[in-house]
Amino acid sequence: MMWLWIIATAVAYFIKGLCGFANTLVFTSILGFGSNNVNISPVELVLGYPTNFILTWKNRKYLRARVYLPLIALVLAGSVAGALMLKNIDARLIKIIFGMAVIFIGIEMLFHEIHTNSKRNTSGQGTVSENTVGLRVFLIVVGILSGVLCGLFGVGALLAAYVSRVTDSNDSFKANISAVFIAENTFRIVVYSVLGIINVSCLKQALVLIPFMLVGLFCGMKSSQLLDEHIVKRIVIGLLILSGIVLVIKNVV
Repeated sequence: MMWLWIIATAVAYFIKGLCGFANTLVFTSILGFGSNNVNISPVELVLGYPTNFILTWKNRKYLRARVYLPLIALVLAGSVAGALMLKNIDARLIKIIFGMAVIFIGIEMLFHEIHTNSKRNTSGQGTVSENTVGLRVFLIVVGILSGVLCGLFGVGALLAAYVSRVTDSNDSFKANISAVFIAENTFRIVVYSVLGIINVSCLKQALVLIPFMLVGLFCGMKSSQLLDEHIVKRIVIGLLILSGIVLVIKNVV
C-alpha cells in the first residue's frame, strides 16, 4: 500500500513545517495500523533527518545553547535503551505504549496551550522562562523519557512540552527543538545501522518518498506564515489524542 506511505509522508511533513514537530507521531499513527514500528521508524528517521537541518538553518538566529545543549545530552542518554527495546519487544506491545504516550502528550500539550493563551490574553506577553528547581527537574525527566521514546519511535513530542515553556515564539521553538533532533537523529542513525534496523530496503523506500516529504515540508512552512499557529496547534493536538486512543483500542481488543 505505497499510496498510504505517500499520504503519511505528505501529511506528516506538512505538520513538521507548520509546527516544527509531531511529524513522527502523525507518520507512525497513520502507518501503525498496517505496519510494524520496526519497519516504520527507520524510514521516518531517514526522511526526517534533513528536515531538521532545514528548519534549524531557516531559524538559526533564534538558537539558544542553554535550551538545546542540556536536552541533547539527556535525550542521547535515553536513546540506546529505546533502540534496543524496539529491536526486541513485541510490536503489538510497542503500539499500545505508543498510543498511550500520544494520548498523554496530547492532553499535556492541550492544557499547556490553553494556559499559555490565557496568560497572553491577560498580560499581553508570551511565555517567559523561569530558572526554578521545578523546571530543572522537569527538564531531566522530559529529557530521559524523550530519549527512550525517540529510540523506540523517533517521537520527540515530549521535548515540545519543555521547549514550548522556554521559548517565546514559533521560530525560536522550531530552531531549538530541531537542533536537538539533529543530534538525536545522528545518534539514532548510527545505532539503527549497527542493529540492522536501517537497511537497503528502508533506504530505497525513503528515497521514493523524499519528493513528497519536501512538498509537505515547504507547504507547511509557508502555511505557518499565513495561519494562526494556536488554532492549528489545537487541531493537531486533537488529532494526535484521537489517533492514540484508536491505536490503543485496536491493539488491546
